[in-house]
Amino acid sequence: MIFEHEIPNGSKLYFGESAKVKRRVESIASEVLYSKGYEEIVTPLFSYHQHLSISDEKKLVRLNDEKNHNISLRADSTIDVVRIIQKRLGRNTEHKKWFYIQPVFTYPTEEHYQVGVEYIGQKSLSSVLGIAKEILDRLEIKPLIQISNMQIPKLISDMFEELSLEDFRHVNIEKFLSLNVEWLEKLVYLQNAKQIDEVISIVPESIKTELLKMKELCSEMACENSVMAPLYYAEMLYYDELFFRIIEKNEVYARGGRYKNEELNSVGFAIYTDVVCEALTK
Repeated sequence: MIFEHEIPNGSKLYFGESAKVKRRVESIASEVLYSKGYEEIVTPLFSYHQHLSISDEKKLVRLNDEKNHNISLRADSTIDVVRIIQKRLGRNTEHKKWFYIQPVFTYPTEEHYQVGVEYIGQKSLSSVLGIAKEILDRLEIKPLIQISNMQIPKLISDMFEELSLEDFRHVNIEKFLSLNVEWLEKLVYLQNAKQIDEVISIVPESIKTELLKMKELCSEMACENSVMAPLYYAEMLYYDELFFRIIEKNEVYARGGRYKNEELNSVGFAIYTDVVCEALTK
């Protein structure tokens, strides 16, 4: 029996003070983004292309349109935003800086509110990381910025038959160290930009290139509260190179990175509104 007051597991309910906090988060985010020259876009709740945006299609909430074509609820906004701007609005606008404040939905009844940003055609990740940091600073939240590069785990797993991307996804430090490779051991313990200088001369050239990208990002941001995580890996369909997470303990407040869509470089991030609101109401 389902009572009248029950709501599905994973769905969100904001009221009173929590609704006021949510509105404040979204208001501050939009104020900062408008001041940086971003325009807002609200994408359709339904999409034909969500399978291109999410790594596990089992998470999609599926439906059918009037012609019985497969559609799904919006589970991710990034690729839909880029596709709509390029393919549908391209003749009407040349604007490249966009943000959205809207929820996403995953199977069976998970609901998540986000503030998202896409800078289409931009390569500099610091251009959006600085905005994410400014929004959280305005909310008086001071978490840790973790800088990674998804290419490094991919390159290392190609070099060593003993290692797979699953080892990086699950941070299998014992296995990394068991290979007795000096530069790999140094990467395990690398946490700041100064340590990159210590390891750069002994890593393979392909790894060196990707480490320098991390160092450059850290230098551009001049972040005091930051940490390097060169072996961090999370499977995603679009963030496949420089990547950041803004975290505190086990909570992720935001994440973003550099990605390609049809050979066009772009950068973006998402702030997880629900996590931020929970932190602020505490």
